[in-house]
Amino acid sequence: MIAVRATLPSRHGTGLPCPFRTPAYPGGTVTTPHSESLGTRPAAVPPQGCPAHDLGQAGVRRVYGREAEGSPYELYERLRRENGPVARVLLPGDVPAWLVLGHRENLEVMRTPSLFTADSRNWNAFRDGRIAADSPLLPVTAWQPLLVFVDGEEHARLRGAITDALGRFNRHGIRRHVVRYTNQLIDSFVARGEADLVTEFADRLPILVMARLCGIPEEHGIPLGDAVRDMVSGSATALQSNEYVMSVMRETVANRRSSPDQDLIGWLLAHEAELSDDEVAEHLRHALTVSHVTTSNLVANTLRMVLTAPRFRGNLSGGQMTLPDALDQVLWDQPPLAVVPTRWALGDTVLGGQEIRAGDMVMLGIAAGNVDPEIRPDLKTSMYGNRSHLSFGSGPHECPGIDIGRAIADTGIDALLARLPEVTLAVSDAELTTTTTWMSSRLDALPVTFPKDRPKDEAPVLPPLDISTPPAAQPLPAAAAPDTDPTPHPAPAPRRPWWRRLLGR
Repeated sequence: MIAVRATLPSRHGTGLPCPFRTPAYPGGTVTTPHSESLGTRPAAVPPQGCPAHDLGQAGVRRVYGREAEGSPYELYERLRRENGPVARVLLPGDVPAWLVLGHRENLEVMRTPSLFTADSRNWNAFRDGRIAADSPLLPVTAWQPLLVFVDGEEHARLRGAITDALGRFNRHGIRRHVVRYTNQLIDSFVARGEADLVTEFADRLPILVMARLCGIPEEHGIPLGDAVRDMVSGSATALQSNEYVMSVMRETVANRRSSPDQDLIGWLLAHEAELSDDEVAEHLRHALTVSHVTTSNLVANTLRMVLTAPRFRGNLSGGQMTLPDALDQVLWDQPPLAVVPTRWALGDTVLGGQEIRAGDMVMLGIAAGNVDPEIRPDLKTSMYGNRSHLSFGSGPHECPGIDIGRAIADTGIDALLARLPEVTLAVSDAELTTTTTWMSSRLDALPVTFPKDRPKDEAPVLPPLDISTPPAAQPLPAAAAPDTDPTPHPAPAPRRPWWRRLLGR
């Protein structure tokens, strides 16, 4: 996972990168045009044609700027050819760092906290005063008392509380809430016959579900999601949005402290790790932020593949691939985070043939590692159901919310396609735009059309969340009275699966 602080806007941005080529899906290639045709909005850099575009001092390549962010996968392969599985690079402000390109080397860094710490206070750039107060690196690297920035006993204490609390959720209960909120979101636009599935669905569903699981009052769901999106965007109101999010977190935690309940906040407060109110509130803010950045991107990218890649959709509809398998293919080819700059060397060491010095930043190259030719010599080969991608991390800092994130994406997409089986893309794939930075890429919009329909009846208000134990068995309903009407009734028409209706079969 990666921590994100709210900050005032910077000229470089603070998001994450997109592929120079989206790896080919089996039987059909899905390509992502370069930044000029995508409408990509990378950071400001020297004029085109200037040698400073790609190279800094001593010929070290930059991972930021128009050229690098417009074709990041091309940059990764160039770095791999020139340096091997680990490369020296420059971050915004020409701050030096190491980018790990190899799949095996990424796992080595993730799984060896004795050599590579998550505590950013070890970064030599901080100690040497090379990070300016307005640096775009600060929102993701400045140390915070969070799970993602600690190791050892403190990490074990915090992670134990979080994993124990998350482990109390029943998967079926989570899916029930995903379906409910999916239908509510669809109801808000189904009568129009058109929608943007990024801003009106993918951006909203994860936070609505997470807010419900946390025990946050439902009326805060949509405003909270809007505030989180603004907070991570680096807009002029990002700090105010962060204050709103934290005020909701603190109020909810205080209420739960005085009135315990069966939800994530209640379980964290009651855990033997004895988390303080501030620790719970900060980790909740972090969880909502991560769900926005990662799960929203996963939902949007998967929907894009379903709507734009005929063979991808064909494999899904033909049974060669399930939706969970489809998620894995997308996680290999378009990870929600491309670069994670949250590891620092504790001492001098050697990684991938490179001499790493104590205090050096060692960045996890998620996107580069996922297309490492050592493990994927042919990108057209299916990765359906293969979960050895790097997208959720590995080792002690592996994302603790993997199952919830996957359940939100899998169930939400399935419920949406079942409700809107005739949904189609309103523009060509080439017209879709992506905002790209050195850490990630984000689909700007996914406009679709579908037959207009009436919203479903308002869903009944659910009781307070308690899905820690299976529901008790209920008596069977009484048998229906026999039908005395002699008039024959035609048999109901069989309901076609959503994927057949989607394909017009």
